[in-house]
Amino acid sequence: MHCRVTLCLVISIVCSVALEQGRSSWTGKLLVVPMDGSHWTGVKAVAEEMGRRGHTVIVVIPEISMRLGPGKHYITKTFPGTYGQDLINQMIVEHIHESGQSLLKSVTSMVAHLRKIINYVTSTTESLFKNQELIDFLREQNFDAVLTDPALPVGAILAYNLSVPAVYMLRGILCEAAATGSPDPASYIPRFFTQYSDHMSFSQRVLNVFVSMLEPLICKFGYWPFEELASNFLQRDVSLIEILSTGAVWLMRYDFSLEFPKPLMPNMKLIGGINCAIRNPLKKDVDEFVKGSGEHGIVVFSLGSLVSSMPKEKAAIFFKAFSMIPQRVLWRYTGEIPDNVPENVKLMKWLPQNDLLGHPKAKAFITHGGTHGIYEGICHGVPMVMLPLFGDQGDNVHRVATRGVGVVLSIHDITAETLVDALNTVINDSSYKQRMEKLSAIHNDRPMQPLDLAVYWTEFVMRHKGADHLRPAAHDLNWLQYHSLDVIGFLLFIVLIVTLATFKCCALCWRRCCRKSQKRKED
Repeated sequence: MHCRVTLCLVISIVCSVALEQGRSSWTGKLLVVPMDGSHWTGVKAVAEEMGRRGHTVIVVIPEISMRLGPGKHYITKTFPGTYGQDLINQMIVEHIHESGQSLLKSVTSMVAHLRKIINYVTSTTESLFKNQELIDFLREQNFDAVLTDPALPVGAILAYNLSVPAVYMLRGILCEAAATGSPDPASYIPRFFTQYSDHMSFSQRVLNVFVSMLEPLICKFGYWPFEELASNFLQRDVSLIEILSTGAVWLMRYDFSLEFPKPLMPNMKLIGGINCAIRNPLKKDVDEFVKGSGEHGIVVFSLGSLVSSMPKEKAAIFFKAFSMIPQRVLWRYTGEIPDNVPENVKLMKWLPQNDLLGHPKAKAFITHGGTHGIYEGICHGVPMVMLPLFGDQGDNVHRVATRGVGVVLSIHDITAETLVDALNTVINDSSYKQRMEKLSAIHNDRPMQPLDLAVYWTEFVMRHKGADHLRPAAHDLNWLQYHSLDVIGFLLFIVLIVTLATFKCCALCWRRCCRKSQKRKED
């Protein structure tokens, strides 16, 4: 009996090992169509890891971009665009100098800047779709999946055209509920840019509902240029929601250590902190600077991949503040360097942000509130001073502030004194560090690392040619059916019929009773 059980266990183990080896030895083809800027960080991590594991990974990018480029484990295919590097540099400079303007001038410049970005992006997209040689090459590759960020729906449209399942990686989009089919009640899920929590007052819920009603219009307006491009490329009328809803798996760059709890669909996977585990040793000069900070430690300062410099007057405020604190500061900065840079400040054109935050001497993190930076801070348990600039950063920093692990300042009216006070608060008030360590422990307590999870689900889609079993039937319902308004209308109709019938019966009985009583009186 024992021999038989032992034999069964041995066979089971051998089969499991063989199955795992077969799965690990399987390789496929992955097409990556990334979005430029900070969105590239997480996508690149997955592309590199997929290539390292033996998959053929082809990344399609324009010849000129802000951050996109070649890598060690993937193949790059470029296509010419209609704009040059000068325009990209100009947009970055305009983006930097938008801060600190008057409200009217700021709004005007923001609209003009947004129009310029849309023109650049749509023109680049059109260049790709009209590059028939590259499109034919991609079609011949017979890819198993497409990895892309649907905030810029080029990859989603291309996957739809190639009939290849798409894996989306994103922080969030305005059309998310419609595209995923996920329930999205405005009663407790705050909308983008409202900076509300999941516990809203009545007036906040009124505004939140109003914003949720506007979201379809904003989504339609924001994606309208791409719908026209998609219709021309696919040679038929199509909506972006129709295209986005075909996504096999949605890799969401957040988790509930920071995000407010909300319902998710089975094909939505949380990978917040995806680049946190990618660590490299510090260079010798940086390591010496960090170790020389002594018991006071270091402050890491970066305003994201696009903002590496700032106006001279604004930079002077930060230099003055840093001269007033005992910590050493490592600052990603490429602007004009003044003559009197404080001795405790090290300016760097490129900052190994994640590696510095993971150093034991990291005491505080000054950040603009981008998703990647915030999760790196949470992953390593470093309290933050946050200066939101644009986009979803206001919502991100609000979520951090509600957890009690950071302080929010305005870049427009910041002074050296307010910055020093904020740094002293998050460094010297032990409650910030304690809450951040607890939040970090929750974030890091998971069965699988975010990068491994992202790679697993990408490989899953590649192996099975999609994930249709996870796709909710909500995509097959119209608006009336989804909200059961047709059923409610039918039930109301039945209630109305029963009510009218009851009223008629009662009226008939009443008339008969009246007639009988009248006859009795006459008799």
